[in-house]
Amino acid sequence: MQEPVLTGELHGVHQSPVRTGSHRGLPRTYLPMRFAYVLLTYLLSPLYALYWIFRGFANRSYWDRLDQRLGMGYPVLSKGSIWIHAVSVGEVQATVPLVRALQDRFPERQLLITTVTPTGAARVLSLFRGQVAHCYIPFEIPLAVRNFFNSIKPVLALIMETEIWPNLYDACGSREIPLILVSARISPRSVGRYRRFLPLFRETLSHGIVIAAQSEADADRFRSLGAAPERTWVTGNIKFDFEQPAGLESQGAAFRKQNFPDRPVWVAASTHDKEEEQVLAAHRQLLQEIPEALLILVPRHPERTGTVKALLRRKEFKYISRTDERPCPKDTGVFLGDTMGELPMFYAASDIAFVGGTLVPIGGHNLLEPAALGLPVVTGPHLFNTQDIANMFSELGASVQVQNSTELADALGKLFCDRGEAEKMGSKGRTIVTKNRGALRRLLELMEPLISEVQKG
Repeated sequence: MQEPVLTGELHGVHQSPVRTGSHRGLPRTYLPMRFAYVLLTYLLSPLYALYWIFRGFANRSYWDRLDQRLGMGYPVLSKGSIWIHAVSVGEVQATVPLVRALQDRFPERQLLITTVTPTGAARVLSLFRGQVAHCYIPFEIPLAVRNFFNSIKPVLALIMETEIWPNLYDACGSREIPLILVSARISPRSVGRYRRFLPLFRETLSHGIVIAAQSEADADRFRSLGAAPERTWVTGNIKFDFEQPAGLESQGAAFRKQNFPDRPVWVAASTHDKEEEQVLAAHRQLLQEIPEALLILVPRHPERTGTVKALLRRKEFKYISRTDERPCPKDTGVFLGDTMGELPMFYAASDIAFVGGTLVPIGGHNLLEPAALGLPVVTGPHLFNTQDIANMFSELGASVQVQNSTELADALGKLFCDRGEAEKMGSKGRTIVTKNRGALRRLLELMEPLISEVQKG
């Protein structure tokens, strides 16, 4: 089978991009829908604030800089900053090579990353150590959006993946700020929801936005929502260009030797509520076949650690947490990864990776990190957030898809018992990652006319 690898150069992209939008030619339904949308943002803003306040009672990090979500307290940057928006941890991690490239090209420019989630904010701090500014993205209230732009003064905006914010996009258009959707994607089921508000989204995408889509299918979906064909390109997924921490494999090997040497180890990464129960059921079944097997369980959200510990006790698993900072006893069944930023090391210390958010309808998380380490990858059926990559892995035999805990246990047992097959799967995954690198280069080529504009600014 021909490997579906993204290749090729971008040509004809050096024309000056349209920088501002116009309401001319838009459907008559646009203005009422636009007015209704703006009104709705004001009406919902108190509920939005209450939502974050109540979440803060369970996790105080949600109270961090709450004023920024409502239009106050932003960092004041010098004119000419470059703004990158990344929703949460996965998107922040994907920005690393892009940020490094922008720092090399524009050492005089201040870089700002905005996030939605506190875990994303924590990841910005741990990755960049103050080299870039951070704040939370404002809610879609026009007043908050105006205050945001007045404070950060961007000359270029880069939005990661699927975020479509009509008022933020409108502000970029009216201020003539070039905007690029990086690794842009829209799932098939999201298109149906967007179509209900097609006049609004058609206008939103008409402000000279450049779309760097992950795949041709994504590009077609954006075009169907009103994106300009001449500014819609397929550059690939920048996530393939991620950087592994230096010495990661040796670090993982040392961690494994210190904590659980000579044991077969699998990791369940970025798991969610209701998913951990299925993972533990699979592990219980696996232990009947391989009694010495160890599960490294890494919940997606560290604030759920208490809930997961309660589940482990209820299911009568002996476990130890990473924060216990002591060796793992031989009779321990589960090692709980309850820290931030150590998932790559847990992958490097494992034999097989199950990627979470796939046995429950979350849509799946990053398949590339374990694949780059040569691990065979197992997923559930819910992969709509990473469908193109998941399809590539499945077609080329680099992953196994299961439907439930019983199938998960069976897949794990087969991979543990047939190390040759496991190594073959892992090798295929590593090859996919290697051959699909280059999205960053194509993105920078696409950015060239905008870079010229920034240099003049």
